[in-house]
Amino acid sequence: MKKILVLLLAIINLSCSQAQKTSFSKEALSETLLSKEGKQVAFKNILKKHKGKTLVIEVWASWCSDCVKAMPKVKELQANNPDVDFVFISMDKTADKWKTGIERHQIIGEHFMANDQMKGVFGKAIDLDWIPRYIVIDKTGKILIYKAIETDFEKISNTLKEVRD
Repeated sequence: MKKILVLLLAIINLSCSQAQKTSFSKEALSETLLSKEGKQVAFKNILKKHKGKTLVIEVWASWCSDCVKAMPKVKELQANNPDVDFVFISMDKTADKWKTGIERHQIIGEHFMANDQMKGVFGKAIDLDWIPRYIVIDKTGKILIYKAIETDFEKISNTLKEVRD
């Protein structure tokens, strides 16, 4: 009986920890990211700039083959949702590789780079365990999708359609 209770509590705890988040942690909001212009910008200020707009954030890296394969789908999302803002946060190790990746793949949107890659402060603060990773935020700043990956484009597209209608 005790084993069943422990197992049940573990399952409940796991399912609660995987719950959809509707806002970012204080750690994530206060973390700074590198802009293409070489300035450090707090994540909360990036979000503030897009308040009142639907926002898709893609966390990616130029070395990530899944990220590169997903680029046509991202471009399709952009074409089908011209009223949506797109922010790209790179997990590249160097600014040169990051900027080369933006140019090579002709990625249109606002660009930033994490200062300490996937396992760093920002990555941990947004529970980053896979890239590409997509986060969808509505006009009020509420997170609609917290953890989407490259196989979730239909879900992302449907969510964007719902907030548009």
